[in-house]
Amino acid sequence: MAARDPRRDVPRTDAVLADSRLSESLQRLGRAYVKRAVAAAQAQARAGMIDSSSVADVALALLDDSPSTLRPVINATGVVLHTNLGRAPLSDAAVAAMTLAAGYVDVEFDLDEGRRARRGRGAREALLGAVPSAPDVMVVNNGAAALVLCTTALAAGREVIISRGEMIEIGDGFRLPELVESTGVALREVGATNRATRADYAKAVSARAGAILKAHPSNFRIDGFTSSVPVRELRDLGLPVIVDVGSGLLAPDPSLPDEPDVATSLADGAALVTCSGDKLLGGPQAGLIFGSHELVERARRHPLARALRPDKTTLAALEATVRGPDTPVARLRSLDADRLRARCAALAARLGNVAEVVESAGVIGGGSAPGHVLPGWAVRLPAHYAAALRRGRPAIVARVERDHCLMDLRCVDESDDESIAVAVAALLSEPWPRVRPQV
Repeated sequence: MAARDPRRDVPRTDAVLADSRLSESLQRLGRAYVKRAVAAAQAQARAGMIDSSSVADVALALLDDSPSTLRPVINATGVVLHTNLGRAPLSDAAVAAMTLAAGYVDVEFDLDEGRRARRGRGAREALLGAVPSAPDVMVVNNGAAALVLCTTALAAGREVIISRGEMIEIGDGFRLPELVESTGVALREVGATNRATRADYAKAVSARAGAILKAHPSNFRIDGFTSSVPVRELRDLGLPVIVDVGSGLLAPDPSLPDEPDVATSLADGAALVTCSGDKLLGGPQAGLIFGSHELVERARRHPLARALRPDKTTLAALEATVRGPDTPVARLRSLDADRLRARCAALAARLGNVAEVVESAGVIGGGSAPGHVLPGWAVRLPAHYAAALRRGRPAIVARVERDHCLMDLRCVDESDDESIAVAVAALLSEPWPRVRPQV
């Protein structure tokens, strides 16, 4: 007598979807998404990996808590502004503001007058309050957008003068020269890679020139036989000076003496200053443009500005960040090293001989304060645990360095220490866990 094919016992999709345990997921995640989880569980049953009676259980386990494919991550890299992990973690105030702005809000409407109003005026007022010396400010959707809008508004079809040492790549293959030139602006390079003088800039000034650009290197440094020209020596060359300070530092910070800031650049004579909102400022992804009323208004009225404007949730989070209490970024870059060491020691003690507490040099990251080290500590494990931690729940992203996995707790909330301990302890008993199937 022929054996019964076990695949005939795999329950039908509609039968699994009728399971009462999946009803809440259907409401929260949608039928199409839940059906994909059911199909993945059925495939496991047909392959003999699970029993047919477990299809509903496995489908439920495959479903995420969120309707988005984005997964929350515990950042154990020691990099405060990790671009691949979303840069700045937002403050509670910013998160609350975004939630409020998710519904109908008066983002571009005057409730008193019953007519259209300036978009994002609350964020604008907050930024002007944070930089009192700035005559005007506008917000776009990221730092690169701020830079390209300024150069386009001031010099489309003309030249922008820039030092060769500032022709930088800003990440993922995007290079400043290509970005600026993409809208019809020609770059006029002056000086050498390591040295530029005021005379180099002066020679390049002509009827074709529309502006001078000073770009902060952001994520690298050139040491040795170098020189650059400060803004105050360029302001009288007859062209508006655009300064990209990059990291979003609004005013001088004694703990970051080498990092340029918006207020100082304006005081030195910059006509327009651009920066990011999701770096040292600690807010959402945004680009900020500070400067004179005339030039900011020229940028605001340029047709490109419409394509670069931020959404209502960004404006709400930005306003709350600037007006609110210290951001997580400010707190994380100033954590007490002794406290970090104590947390690492407590975690290592729970994990046994496989774990060791070592010194760890954290960084701000995200193209901010290159070379600035944040002294700290980490728990060191064998390197192969890094991949397993990334695939776990919660997902823990550590740093692999010199064939070791380093879990730096600087950017880890203390409330997550227990989750890390449990996750690593589980891996110690099963060093090579099976990868969770993707839905």
